[in-house]
Amino acid sequence: MGALIGFFVRLYTFVFGTLERLTNGWFLGLASRLIFAAVLLQFFLNSAMTKIGGSVMNIFTPTAGAYAQMLPKLMEQVSYDTSQVAFFPYGLIVLLGTWGEFILPVLVVVGLFTRFASLGMIVFICVMTYVDIYGHGVDAKTIGSLFDNDPYSTIADDRLLWIFLLLVPTLKGPGVVSLDWLLGRSYRKREMYYD
Repeated sequence: MGALIGFFVRLYTFVFGTLERLTNGWFLGLASRLIFAAVLLQFFLNSAMTKIGGSVMNIFTPTAGAYAQMLPKLMEQVSYDTSQVAFFPYGLIVLLGTWGEFILPVLVVVGLFTRFASLGMIVFICVMTYVDIYGHGVDAKTIGSLFDNDPYSTIADDRLLWIFLLLVPTLKGPGVVSLDWLLGRSYRKREMYYD
């Protein structure tokens, strides 16, 4: 019996050790970025487009809808008149949030400044969640809660998975199939040339 258990332990160790060695350094970063692209890239880009009225020409002038999405209670106080909202800090928050929603997801997908962009997306999702809950006052069913046996609550369950997906490139890096890796390789070659 001990020999049989030993065989399965060695087989298990061999199979999963080999799998880990074959995927080390490239698979997790690439897979997380591809899954992010497949599931969330279009969501964030579409959301960002609503903030500029669907035209890239408005990238410096977010719409009243952008203000209402990001600063709902403030916009309610000023009757949705953006001219009554101070640029600093509120207009700047809306402008930078809009740009972040365009730039950060693309950086994650192409693997450029990936750790910074992934961390930025995690912060963005946390702020978005805060605004949805406290600014827009979404209902308890939409918010959900962890360990509630209901995987359909949009905020607690979905966004926690989004954050975990982004933790992989934040902590492990983008992998070798990325612009970060290509730029790093070019830099390392240049450094070796000058040494």
